[in-house]
Amino acid sequence: MSKQKKAKILLEDGKCFEGYSFGAEGQGFGEVVFNTSLAGYQEIITDPSYKGQIVTMTYPLIGNYGVNSEDIESRKPHLSGFVVKECSRISSNWRSQKNLHDYLDENSIVGIEGVDTRALTKHIRQQGAMKAVISSDESIKDSALLEQVKKSPGLIGRDLVKEVIDPNIGTWQEKGDFKVVVIDCGVKMNILRELAKRKCQVVVVGADTSFKDILDLKPQGVLLSNGPGDPAAVTYLIETVKKLIGKVPLFGICLGHQILGLALGGKTYKLKFGHHGGNHPVKDLKTEKISITSQNHGFCVDMDTLNKDEIEITHINLNDNTLEGIRHKSFPLFSVQFHPESAPGPHDAKYLFDNFLNMINEYKNRNNF
Repeated sequence: MSKQKKAKILLEDGKCFEGYSFGAEGQGFGEVVFNTSLAGYQEIITDPSYKGQIVTMTYPLIGNYGVNSEDIESRKPHLSGFVVKECSRISSNWRSQKNLHDYLDENSIVGIEGVDTRALTKHIRQQGAMKAVISSDESIKDSALLEQVKKSPGLIGRDLVKEVIDPNIGTWQEKGDFKVVVIDCGVKMNILRELAKRKCQVVVVGADTSFKDILDLKPQGVLLSNGPGDPAAVTYLIETVKKLIGKVPLFGICLGHQILGLALGGKTYKLKFGHHGGNHPVKDLKTEKISITSQNHGFCVDMDTLNKDEIEITHINLNDNTLEGIRHKSFPLFSVQFHPESAPGPHDAKYLFDNFLNMINEYKNRNNF
């Protein structure tokens, strides 16, 4: 391999970290966040929820088991850049098909290694997630680069859902015991895999699909998927979900949870540095059991804005006491802020897919549906 080209990541507040370029060369603008997962970098890179963000991995060695075509979570990487302490050029795994450097290069994703990721993570925790750029162009002065960063779009008020909807999914599984329509806001494939494992007929529609077109599919349940950006900006989906409430059982995951919260009259706000990783403890308030969960979100539903006469708080994050789950007391719907499908992460919360199917079955029997 030829001598590595120098690169830098420059943050909105002027803080600069130097390192070496890998993946694609050039520039990548986005909000810089950190992910605490020890493995699963391929699933993280291909998670559509990272659209508009630069991801810093806190685990120091990334890329050592390579990349394959089976563990992807969407059709391509959507993130704006990737920051690691060390990118392994050796891929030691029987399933590996290429190394991480080549994969990012092929998908035009800029990366930087050799960065003190511990210092960068501590800075984000103290100052909050902020806009940044990864650049391997040494001809651009820091002052000019900083101006570009400040002018680049942030996430607040930005609808990124339309940019990650996959128009080619359609029917994921043709036959099954229950027909579930998944509203794609940037859906991870493992959500679809978990439904298929449970013998569901799975039909995927875009987030901009109308209420009428969704009901015309005659779903027995509707799942609102994860996705990127500010949930409050996805106004068209909020209006659609308002109409779906009470008409069909609903299950929301991550952004889908936030959309449900907004449709129920709540409000959302931006977290200081978000929750990104596979080690977040969440308490189920009904069973008092604690699950270690996979999370990836920068916005949160404000539990104080929800009508407690109608909505029950079901899950709480034990790190910061933020809202992690709700259930309606009258209508067949519930949602969680974390990722029960894992990928990457623990499997503690997969029972929620079973709860969804049980809710569908109960609604079906009650209404001869």
